[in-house]
Amino acid sequence: MASAPEAKSADSVETESPAADSIFNEILNPVNLVLTAIILVLVFKILRSRLGKPCAEHQVPELPKIRKDMTVAELRQYDGTQADGRVLVAVNGWIFDATRGRRFYGPGGPYAAFGGKDASRGLATFSVTSSDKEYDDLSDLNSMEMDSVKEWEAQFRVKYIVPIAEVGSRHLSTLGLWTLQCERAFFG
Repeated sequence: MASAPEAKSADSVETESPAADSIFNEILNPVNLVLTAIILVLVFKILRSRLGKPCAEHQVPELPKIRKDMTVAELRQYDGTQADGRVLVAVNGWIFDATRGRRFYGPGGPYAAFGGKDASRGLATFSVTSSDKEYDDLSDLNSMEMDSVKEWEAQFRVKYIVPIAEVGSRHLSTLGLWTLQCERAFFG
């Protein structure tokens, strides 16, 4: 009787082995290996093209840095309608070169009202309307709105990195890259 169970286990091993062998043989079939290699190459090419270089239509040519003083009225001409397409946006006393975000702040963009203007009040009140004031000191904003403006300023500093000018009472004075590097050294 002891030999009967041994015979059953030997039979079960033999029946499982051909199934495993056939799956193994299917996987290692040369046709399947070639098809798998082709699929892997195509997936690699698709991913590389999507993650590689950005599309030419989204690339913005590098424009020279603005290194001059300007008035608030001069800021208005940088709304993205000029030949070079430069867009400047002022937030909480700082002017940022938002040319990389021209799709948003340039002509036809959802925030085009902010291009070439001080966007602080609009960002604080969540209103996408342009401000025609020569200079807005934001003194009538409440603390929550001022906190919102400061958050937007921080976001612009991260996204557009270099603040190019500081807003004065009616005059904008330009900052150099050295000022930004000092800020990063002290404030992180």
